[in-house]
Amino acid sequence: MTSAVVPHPVSSIQGMRVTMVLPALTEATSPLFRPVKYALFPPLGLATLAGYLGDDDEVRIWDEHVQRLRLDDDRPDLAVIQPYITSARRAYELADAYRSRGVYVVMGGLHVTSLPDEAAAHADTVVTGPGEDTWPEFLADFRRGWPRARYHSTQRTLTDLPPVRRDLIDRRRYLVPNSIVVSRGCPHHCDFCYKDAFFAGGRSFYTQTVDAALAEIDRLPGRHLYFLDDHLLGNRRFAEALFAGMAGMGRLWQAAGTVDSVLAPGLLEQAVAAGLRSLFVGFETINGGNLAGQRKRQNIGRDYAAVVRRLHDQGVMVNASFVFGMDEDGPDVFDRTVDWAVEQGIETATFHIMTPYPGTGLYRRIAAEGRILHQDWDRYDTRHVVYRPMGMSARQLEDGYWRAYRDFYRWSAIWRGAATKPLPRDRLRHLTYAGGWKKFEPLWDLAIRTRQVTRVLPLLETLLGSYGARAAPKARPVEGPGSRRFELHG
Repeated sequence: MTSAVVPHPVSSIQGMRVTMVLPALTEATSPLFRPVKYALFPPLGLATLAGYLGDDDEVRIWDEHVQRLRLDDDRPDLAVIQPYITSARRAYELADAYRSRGVYVVMGGLHVTSLPDEAAAHADTVVTGPGEDTWPEFLADFRRGWPRARYHSTQRTLTDLPPVRRDLIDRRRYLVPNSIVVSRGCPHHCDFCYKDAFFAGGRSFYTQTVDAALAEIDRLPGRHLYFLDDHLLGNRRFAEALFAGMAGMGRLWQAAGTVDSVLAPGLLEQAVAAGLRSLFVGFETINGGNLAGQRKRQNIGRDYAAVVRRLHDQGVMVNASFVFGMDEDGPDVFDRTVDWAVEQGIETATFHIMTPYPGTGLYRRIAAEGRILHQDWDRYDTRHVVYRPMGMSARQLEDGYWRAYRDFYRWSAIWRGAATKPLPRDRLRHLTYAGGWKKFEPLWDLAIRTRQVTRVLPLLETLLGSYGARAAPKARPVEGPGSRRFELHG
């Protein structure tokens, strides 16, 4: 790989001072209110990169979602900034401020990979793609005083990764401090996903060795884990070996999987035996006609109601993801989706407005049709309409999105969802989990600000621990939208 060299005045830097920053979305820095989702997980990507630094380096990690960075007295040798698309403006503001003080700035991550030229206007070096091969190369060049302006990953391996620097993370600030990633990418290629752009030039799905993954799990205190992998079940051979190694550890964990992986014979049972208690599933749409256009082939022809039943029969909670605004969606999609999810007894749901991220196939298609409205990245947050929809107006789409959240998390809807459960304790658990997630957000905000959010972790472990203790009796099929086969995503 060739790239321009950025001369650095120091010929050899030992004992560097390094500041690593995850810039925050505007909403997460509000002095009035912050949703708990911004205090769920620590910045694991930065902590992973920090593992490549030397013992004599002084390293700090700042996650602005939980702690605002104060630049006044911060003069490191190196500033590392990882923006998301909706924090790009803040990331560039920080980068420009550091550079004005003579600090060398390197930027990487999803947004930088999608728009490297844009990021390069604010950084001395940009790193595109995953960083396991390019980050140590950059560090070696930087210490020699001759870092390049661009680095792009081509060698894709998780062999011999250094331990994640969890000592740099203030666990008190996060509800789920035990987050972990044991793979990279996903075997699927959906049109609206950043992954294809991020992993261009090399493998797009690969895993750690099972022994390395188990060793990382073993280093984590407590019982609860959250796998942040895009698709933990994507490599069956790896997943089965991992679950076999985790059996008997007494762990309780949550993860993400696809519709087809849930229906795969035997795999879910092995995950449950290893401690799986909650699964994020990308159903995405209840309109089968949307799937082919979004390349959601893993959902086509799948019975969504069967997926939910299978998870519930194994004692696994469902966190369902839905995307509104695909080309086949009309104004009725919001009510139909919420009704179906409530009737299935789905515990929690996340809704999104379809967002064409730069670098994705969706963006290229929508842009070619002249339907992109603007490039104000602050609004590319899946809560605002940034393109012209086909089946409804932008106002209808945005209003319907907010209505879906209100309707799904109404107490009446939570009660209806709980009533689908066969046993009283299952109903109580549904009420506690679904209600606690959305109905007590002011208390979550207080816990975040006072650094007491981890005190809620024992309650989460208790709830998760009561799942999966036995397979629930088979529920009667629910009549309505869930009784039909939907051709959807996972």
